[in-house]
Amino acid sequence: MAKSKAKKLRDKQVREGMRNPENSRGTYALANLTTKTTKTKKEKLNQLYKKERQSRYGGDQENVVLYLLYLKSA
Repeated sequence: MAKSKAKKLRDKQVREGMRNPENSRGTYALANLTTKTTKTKKEKLNQLYKKERQSRYGGDQENVVLYLLYLKSA
């Protein structure tokens, strides 16, 4: 892989005896902060339960329409 222009400049400065900015970087910059975990069986079932529950009952608008139809027919 090719070196970037900035990397070449840093290498040149190190060869000439100047300070290397890579040495002053903290450990936080090098840490991989993304930790991905697979969902457990319980989490998958809970997600499916909530998804089905929302689609089954819908929003409040459907209940209002049914209530109004009931009032008109009575």
